[in-house]
Amino acid sequence: MENSKFEKEPEGSKSHDKTGGQKKKYDLEERTEKFSVRVRDFCVRLKRDTINIQYIKQLVRSAGSVAANYIEANENLGDGDLKYRIKVCRKESKESRLWLKHVLTYGDAALDQERALLIQEVLSWKIYLQQF
Repeated sequence: MENSKFEKEPEGSKSHDKTGGQKKKYDLEERTEKFSVRVRDFCVRLKRDTINIQYIKQLVRSAGSVAANYIEANENLGDGDLKYRIKVCRKESKESRLWLKHVLTYGDAALDQERALLIQEVLSWKIYLQQF
């Protein structure tokens, strides 16, 4: 995937590629897409009961929406569209974090660990998404 056309990099976040040129260390388009897939795989492993099924539906929707809106932001039609899409990404990422906290893992250590990693991923985007 190509890097975002508008993504600003915080200081010190560049790395070098094999040719010695600089490349972006964080590509949010790729990261949000991977996040969406990881959430899907996480949800497949969750127990489906009356409560969890509602949380799972919300989580899958919000995680997919983060990725979809970030892709749309990269293809923005102007500054207004860009800001709108990024605001939607921020909103959906906060919502994803909420639903991740709400789903029930019933003490499954592997699911608890994956949930913690997914929440950490959402939190790591904050600095990038607040630039707009």
